[in-house]
Amino acid sequence: MDTSIVFVGGGNMATSLISGLRNADWAGDRITVIEPDEAKGEQLAKDYGVNTVAQADAQTLKADVIVLAVKPQMLREVAQGLVEPLGDHKPLFVSIAAGVPIAGLREWLGADHAYVRCMPNTPSLIGAGATGLYADDGVSDDQRKLADAILETAGVTAWVNDESLLDAVTATSGSGPAYFFAFMEAMQAGAIELGLDEATARELVLHTALGAARMAIESGDDPATLREKVTSPGGTTAAALEQYAEGDLNALVGRAMQAAANRADRLANELLDK
Repeated sequence: MDTSIVFVGGGNMATSLISGLRNADWAGDRITVIEPDEAKGEQLAKDYGVNTVAQADAQTLKADVIVLAVKPQMLREVAQGLVEPLGDHKPLFVSIAAGVPIAGLREWLGADHAYVRCMPNTPSLIGAGATGLYADDGVSDDQRKLADAILETAGVTAWVNDESLLDAVTATSGSGPAYFFAFMEAMQAGAIELGLDEATARELVLHTALGAARMAIESGDDPATLREKVTSPGGTTAAALEQYAEGDLNALVGRAMQAAANRADRLANELLDK
């Protein structure tokens, strides 16, 4: 790829994207990371063959894409510090800062840039992520494809046509890994209570989760169909699922996801109000 990309911030999520880009044969000399932590910058250069600088300047920012990869609470200050060195240059901005709306980016960086907001999740760190994206009206078809190509290096991507739906993405895939971790944790505790040792319980639970996810992805059947296929009337699985039904699992999960979406909305408003 001849596209030049600048990452503002060299944290875990930026590193996962850089790793994905390099594995997808993007040239290391076309990737620059602005990272004030000298040791972190040196490690990124060593591991991935990319350029690293301690701070932004006009030459560094002459890139096709600038990925904003700093913590949300730092983004206002960092973005405002890019305005002067950017000058008249108009790159595509891709923000992976959770909860920061495009209205904030326009306020801090200028209204006449093209902006894409992304909500990646932590499995992106191992190339198995799920990322929701939203493009504002100033993003061209080519820029949209470019943003998609960048985020696809960390896993699957899905676009939404309304920025407010990124709160739903946050509640689904953004926070979602923790839901599955909590369920695995509960299953492991249940297995130990039934008499299995910790190592055996962990091994069985984790590989059961992996196998179930692979079946859901590879079989072509929806989860409801798969559940029905493995549930014999009056059998052991049916007995367990009856307990979930009595506890109204669907309603519980729905309330949890609504709470996550509501919190995402509140955090966005708090960031803008500061």
